[in-house]
Amino acid sequence: MLLKFFQKAMAHKILSGFIVILVALGAYWGYKFFKGDAVETRYVLAAVEKGTLIASVSGSGQVSASDQIDLTAKASGEITYLNVKKGSEVKSGALLAQLDSSDAQKSVRDAESNLASAKLSLEKLKQPTDELTILQAENSLLAAKESKKNTEEDLVKAYDDGFNSIANGFLDLPTVMSGLQDLLYANSYNQNQSNVEYYTNVAKYYDEKVFQYKNDAETAYRAARVAYDKNFSDYKAASRFSEILVIENLISETYDTTKTIAEAVKSANNLIQFYQDKLTERNLDPQSLADTHLASLNVYTGKTNTHLSSLFSIQSTIKNSKESIISSDRTIIEKTASLAELRAGPDALDIRAQELSIKQKENALSDAKEKFADYFVKAPFDGVVAETNVKKGDTVSSGVTIATLITKQKIAEISLNEVDAAKVKVGQKTTLTFDAVEELSLTGEVIEVDTLGTVSQGVVTYTVKINFDTQDERVKSGMSVSANIITDMKQDILMAPNSAIKFLGETSYVEMPNETVGTSLVGTNSGIVLTASPRQQTITTGLANDSYTEVVSGLSDGDQIITRTVSASTANSTSNSSSNRSSSGNIFNMGGGPAAGSVMIRQ
Repeated sequence: MLLKFFQKAMAHKILSGFIVILVALGAYWGYKFFKGDAVETRYVLAAVEKGTLIASVSGSGQVSASDQIDLTAKASGEITYLNVKKGSEVKSGALLAQLDSSDAQKSVRDAESNLASAKLSLEKLKQPTDELTILQAENSLLAAKESKKNTEEDLVKAYDDGFNSIANGFLDLPTVMSGLQDLLYANSYNQNQSNVEYYTNVAKYYDEKVFQYKNDAETAYRAARVAYDKNFSDYKAASRFSEILVIENLISETYDTTKTIAEAVKSANNLIQFYQDKLTERNLDPQSLADTHLASLNVYTGKTNTHLSSLFSIQSTIKNSKESIISSDRTIIEKTASLAELRAGPDALDIRAQELSIKQKENALSDAKEKFADYFVKAPFDGVVAETNVKKGDTVSSGVTIATLITKQKIAEISLNEVDAAKVKVGQKTTLTFDAVEELSLTGEVIEVDTLGTVSQGVVTYTVKINFDTQDERVKSGMSVSANIITDMKQDILMAPNSAIKFLGETSYVEMPNETVGTSLVGTNSGIVLTASPRQQTITTGLANDSYTEVVSGLSDGDQIITRTVSASTANSTSNSSSNRSSSGNIFNMGGGPAAGSVMIRQ
């Protein structure tokens, strides 16, 4: 028993020892495999180049044998031409309907005229200024100065006329004021009663409204008296040689005073006329003196109106003359500058501005022509008219269906998600491929994009219809089709591979060698070793597709940029490395991990 025990123990020791040896060998060769090589970073470079960048979206769907398209009006107006009948065949580009385009056609003509005028202006601007033009500009400036001088003389005369009008006014206004006072407050009817009290006391028995007229007459007279006394005092203190501002203020004051006196005359007239009316209504005879008073008031009214008209005219003349002088000053400044420009010759900025104006006029003409084209409904492809619900003479609005056209051509109907569908527009070019006919590739054009999407399990898709440019008999209805729709294209732009562009927040940048690298090393897949760390270059990007991105700023044509880095294992000893990798590969490389000498790419 003891002997068997020792025999088993020895057997286990031998097995344990063998396992220990295997583990030690594995650790040794593993260390040699993973640590025996030095790792170096290599950089794959590319050159920034100019080229054409195409952005596109892709989708798949099926081929349809025919399609139905509603041809709608893009403008509003009366149908002046209609060449559609149900069942008739039409060719692509055929004019099917025309709306009244007179306004749009006029817009095109106006845009053409504006463009021609702008071009003539540019030609004239580039030509040296002739002596006649300079002479005309000098005469125009002289005329502006003379006009200002005449206006200044008119203004001086207006002040003189204004003072004359004031003087004439104060020849009549004292008479008016004294006459108005006597008319209201004299005791013509009763020694113990003023005229205004008499008129009031008589009329009050018939209508108490007379008290309001009495109050108005007395209030207006008191206001007129205050204004008159002050105005007359100011007039006596002034003369024709007073400051312009004094005379101008006196004219304004006299006008206001005269207007106040005219209102007092009117209020007195209202009171006496009310007195007469109430008595006449009752077949009673008013006092004859009332007629005399009314006649005097009529005279006062005529005088005040005459002076008001004269003073107002003077005020208007002064105001207009002042404004005219200010305008003349501006005109003189403008004409002086214009003359200086003519003498200096064409200005580079003026020429550039006119060139920009021409560009704007060209764009306006292009827009006008596009809008004009909207008045013509044309067949987008060969087909058959399936339906039409309009007739010549009808007035239609934008979006109204003119005719329904069924195409004989096969079309593709593909589905796009909402992000891609937003980029697709009618008229965009498309490349089509077919699973059933692998070698076939056709071109086409987008003819319709769904306005409303289809929701399925929370996902919105839009159907896009694509017309084939050419027909192929091998393409059958119901076949699967893949479409690549070109959504944008830019030519002769700087492009960089997408793998070279990195982001830091909202900033885009690329890494560039910080040293000179030979052009022969650019583009090698194995990469190169740089002696200095790469530098970052901030860039502005534009259009992009799956492979390349437009570089708007930050780089120049031919600049070298890093597209990726490569880590390669360099053996410490070529012969040892080879044998070690063979051995380690047999032991550890069980279908996983990189084999010896393989390249690991870090994007």
